[in-house]
Amino acid sequence: MGARVAVAGASGYAGGELLRLLEHHPHLTLAAVTADSSAGKTVGDLHPNMAGAGIAQLKLQPHAAAPLAACDLVFLALPAGESAPVATQLPASVKIVDLGPDFRLVDPAAWDRHYGGPHPGTWITGIPELPGGRAEISTASLVAAPGCYATAAILALVPLVAAGLADPADVVVVAASGTSGAGRSLRADLLASEVMGSVSAYQAGGAHRHTPEIEQALAEAAGADASVSLTPVLAPMPRGILATCTARLADTAAGTEVVQDALAAAYHGEPFVTVLPDGRWPSTGSVAGSNGVQLQAAVDARAGRVIVVAAIDNLGKGAAGQAVQDANLMLGLPETAGLTATGVAP
Repeated sequence: MGARVAVAGASGYAGGELLRLLEHHPHLTLAAVTADSSAGKTVGDLHPNMAGAGIAQLKLQPHAAAPLAACDLVFLALPAGESAPVATQLPASVKIVDLGPDFRLVDPAAWDRHYGGPHPGTWITGIPELPGGRAEISTASLVAAPGCYATAAILALVPLVAAGLADPADVVVVAASGTSGAGRSLRADLLASEVMGSVSAYQAGGAHRHTPEIEQALAEAAGADASVSLTPVLAPMPRGILATCTARLADTAAGTEVVQDALAAAYHGEPFVTVLPDGRWPSTGSVAGSNGVQLQAAVDARAGRVIVVAAIDNLGKGAAGQAVQDANLMLGLPETAGLTATGVAP
């Protein structure tokens, strides 16, 4: 029997992906699952893909501290503003990975601008591949996993900003995401008849909540202010993110080979990040169902910009997969336990 873990918010897409990963994790035992309106239903009722799993008959309990407090680690897969009240009720002995936004931002003004209300605080950022990230997460009790768009853009751009190749003050990200990124709530604009055969932008003009997360990470890497324009795009697919990230070249003498080499050096030996060979570009299908990241870069010398394209599964490296990766480090387990960088094809 491994470390006892719980999932609060197990009825949503991210929560369901956590259940799928934990079902076959060699070192973790799922001890409790909670939900709001879905309390009383079983895992198999809510997630048909888990019908044959050993945890299929596990019942979701109402949100409460008691079933969570008896665990070694709790995953919070809750909407904005709901993680902080739960976290404050848990004893200090319980480690927490929050998949929601409550503890991601350092700047209270940025929190108020995008979420409103009092700033809940800031936890360690849960991207192990960032400089120093693995060491911080390994000794942390409280970790905030970044959002899906933020994870893709941060992994794409931080190495180039840190190397002085990309200007953090002039960054544009256009990222297409599958519909699962919008959550499981019933909405007219997410009906199949509205989404299929259509691609649409939303929350453009700096409105998307992941924008300050990206700016925060780039500013930290550069030691200077960052400015990001993020345009999210809803694509007719259930999962995946393809983020096209561009920045003004800070070193105008740098060419494609230089930026590719910088990415390759930054992620050398990383188990989940693949910098593709020259001429090959990332695709969401290649990372579907995995914790993998695919990256490729090029320099547009005429425009004076560097382009990095990143592909992740928004429910994998963008949510549940990264959360399990964080938990492995926090519990002293092999970082790759229960995870794969290999996508499902076709």
